[in-house]
Amino acid sequence: MIILLGSVVVFSFIIWRSAIDFGGMWGSDTQTKKRSDVRKPPSVKTVREDMMELRQQNHLRSLTTVEDGKPVQNLPNGTYGFSACGATTLSAKPNNTLLLEIHKHHDGIVYYVGYASDEQIQKYLAREKNFHIFMSPRSWERASSLLEIPVEFVAKCEGRAVKDGYLFDLYVATIPELQS
Repeated sequence: MIILLGSVVVFSFIIWRSAIDFGGMWGSDTQTKKRSDVRKPPSVKTVREDMMELRQQNHLRSLTTVEDGKPVQNLPNGTYGFSACGATTLSAKPNNTLLLEIHKHHDGIVYYVGYASDEQIQKYLAREKNFHIFMSPRSWERASSLLEIPVEFVAKCEGRAVKDGYLFDLYVATIPELQS
């Protein structure tokens, strides 16, 4: 009897504390909620927040007007911009949807930055050979994890038009061994 009573108390507390709208689920709440009443959970980040955090973590700044359109090798370390495959020159703004964000870290290494699937990122982290990473400038259903990959690791890059924008096919033949 005590176990049953304890279960009822715990279940009641869970219902009271939960955000689940049981009334709406069981049809007793006939009012429809306005779109503004629905809030995103605080743990979900927007694309811009993820990218801003990565830029801040790596202490990167945007390109100046004078630096806009210059070759990557002539740009100072600690900057970011936007470029098509090859990352030969960087633009200060993503004027074209066929551009990925490019980060030039303080150590001089240049990275493609975008969103990919967890499965493809796992291939990269496992240091596999001969695989593709399909990277998008924006987060979407099948490419929701932010990734930086050194441009020098990518043997071939091709931009492709897809339904809602562009997808970049980054082919990685081998990943160089880490120097100690």
